[in-house]
Amino acid sequence: MDTDRRRAARRVSWAAFIGTTIEWYDFFLYGTAAALVFNKQFFPAMDPVAGSIAAFGTMTVGFLARPLGGIVFGHFGDRLGRRNTLVVSLLIMGIGTTLIGVLPTYSSIGIWAAVLLVVMRIAQGIGLGGELGGAVVLTMEHAPKGRRGLFGAFPMMGTPAGMLCANLVFLGTSSALSEEAFMSWGWRVPFLLSVVLVVVGIYLRLRIEESPDFVVQRKPVKLPIAEVLRGHWRGVVHSIAVIIGNSAVAYVFMVYILQYGQAPAIGLSRTFLLTCVIGGATVWLATAPLWAHLGDRFGLRALFSHGSWVLLAGAVAILPVVNTGNHVLITVFMVAMGAVLAMTHAAQGTLTASFFPVSIRYSGTSAAYQLAALLGGGITPLVAASLLASTGSSWSITAYLAVVTAISLVAALVLPRNDAERFGDVPGAIPDRAVKS
Repeated sequence: MDTDRRRAARRVSWAAFIGTTIEWYDFFLYGTAAALVFNKQFFPAMDPVAGSIAAFGTMTVGFLARPLGGIVFGHFGDRLGRRNTLVVSLLIMGIGTTLIGVLPTYSSIGIWAAVLLVVMRIAQGIGLGGELGGAVVLTMEHAPKGRRGLFGAFPMMGTPAGMLCANLVFLGTSSALSEEAFMSWGWRVPFLLSVVLVVVGIYLRLRIEESPDFVVQRKPVKLPIAEVLRGHWRGVVHSIAVIIGNSAVAYVFMVYILQYGQAPAIGLSRTFLLTCVIGGATVWLATAPLWAHLGDRFGLRALFSHGSWVLLAGAVAILPVVNTGNHVLITVFMVAMGAVLAMTHAAQGTLTASFFPVSIRYSGTSAAYQLAALLGGGITPLVAASLLASTGSSWSITAYLAVVTAISLVAALVLPRNDAERFGDVPGAIPDRAVKS
């Protein structure tokens, strides 16, 4: 029986990893395109700074839609099951991304191009909003005893894997084509490739089993999100505070740097910046299982607290390092930042899910994570572009990142120390004596 459960857990983990990789590939394509293409294709009537702010603004719209997706998919995931809900979320995400690849631009239909872009971004946000929380919950609930930290990290690994795939495809496309061809039609290719990936992801998800914890639970809660807000709002707030630091720094690392580094004052090339992000994403992906394993062994709270100190240092250093324009220093730093981000990111899913009992776990985890993503990463590129435009100095952005990461550090330090109280076998589980699962 234990062997069967381990085998099922491995299948679910890999299916969750591949599914979240596809979802994040789709989502990061938009972020990369917003930094490199959309200001020229959809907002050409604006000056470059205003066009960039508008492009990042449409990216933020997707984050505004993510909490809605988390609530909707969380409701059905807690009432009807995790697996089929995740199939639908992947399908919505894939349709939205593929359609971006065929959208007419401003030169064809004017302002309506930007309107359609926003609609597709909302579809992406709704799909992703139901994805990560559900994937973490499904994987964690299949995990063997004492391994929920490691298994819960597999969906989280989809973030750097999706970023890696998105940037590799963008780098390959932009390198293979002339600048004119890439800006004219080449940028569409990565979006259109999404349809193939989504078909593979859906096939894999239809072959996995439903969560055993969900199957054996008592009668589902009638309105899960209401129960979350009524009885577990402290867990939502605490989860948000824990997550926002990593999310903010990650989106500067993954998205904002691609535009910031190409400013005339710094003069880094698009190819160099994409290569640095790819290197960091590779290290992030490679080190995440190690950090998760250490979290299972020594406690997720300990891992996250130590990682938050390191993240704060990285947040303060990232833009000053890029400002040097030194290729060697920037490359080394960006690669190292991959390991720093993994240290806190790998534990986020299991830590967040541990705040909520089985009956509302999908809803609670999704709501907390997506609100944190909005308040952390969702607004950060827009805030950064606006701060730079208003102050003319990157130190204003650095100060902003320092404040946000300090909030997460404090939230990590006040996580309860009595590990394993929630699940009985999971280091770092958050106690909540009011919960009866």
